[in-house]
Amino acid sequence: MNAIPPSLKAAIQGHLAKNHAGSLVEKTSQMSERYREGGRSDNALDFNAYLTARLPATYAAVAYCLAELTNRHRQFAPQSMLDAGSGPGTAAWAAAVTYSDILSVTFLDNNLQFLKLASSLAAQSDHPALRQARALEGDICSLPEISADLVVAAYAFAELPLSISEEVTIALWQACKNTLLIIEPGTPQGFDRIHRIRAALIAEGAQLIAPCTHMNACPVTTPDWCHFSVRLARSREHMHAKKARVPFEDEKFSYVIASRKPVALHGGRILKPPAETKAEIRFKLCTEKGLSQQSVARRDKAEYKRVRRLEWGDLFE
Repeated sequence: MNAIPPSLKAAIQGHLAKNHAGSLVEKTSQMSERYREGGRSDNALDFNAYLTARLPATYAAVAYCLAELTNRHRQFAPQSMLDAGSGPGTAAWAAAVTYSDILSVTFLDNNLQFLKLASSLAAQSDHPALRQARALEGDICSLPEISADLVVAAYAFAELPLSISEEVTIALWQACKNTLLIIEPGTPQGFDRIHRIRAALIAEGAQLIAPCTHMNACPVTTPDWCHFSVRLARSREHMHAKKARVPFEDEKFSYVIASRKPVALHGGRILKPPAETKAEIRFKLCTEKGLSQQSVARRDKAEYKRVRRLEWGDLFE
């Protein structure tokens, strides 16, 4: 589910073959540094480095969040999708895999070169909506008149001043006919943006779906922050570009999903990897009553067997 689809992989490989520009190691390092600092994806960005080292991680995070959306909102079947701040269209590809019946896709980005790349990759998809996707040059700070059942903004707020987070959130919410997903880096700064976005959505009457299991004030406070992780396999090109020694990468991210349709909220969200000892397994949970610790003893064999399968980010019910 988290691996990029074969048609996207082939499209990326074709692009890299046609646009080979030497070693990606230095360019990837510069891009990663800019990403960690919340820098903008301007025209100086090396697209080969991005496709090799960032797109797989972004895709994995979006796919993870959409899988959580399908688990929590099983009746949701979007017909249209807006990839806001689309870059090369990564979120749209993940949405097309998750929701194969999507009929229309729109890429929106203020970087014309990114839009051209998104259209070029999408043209090689086996999904009709991606092949026929509309590309709009524009800024999520001043959205054109457009709406979609599913709106996704993945790693887009990191490029904006923090002071306008609420304003942009409201604009995205107004463009959303049903469900909005926003993802940011899993850093304290990324969570700070998500925290503000969550509050703005609640003020607009949005119904939270995930990761929150309640509509109360967020109980997570500094120096802690709410974030999650997804593991993805690295290609040989990815390993070379990052000088990596292990064949996988853990992408950390924070996110929020909100809907115009209420969904029953229950249970607790597991906020960190479970801690297992000889006597028990412990979970850090976020519930409607706040943060809590839940322990299950090994001697409770049936319950222990059930919860031992749970991971960071799962629901504890």
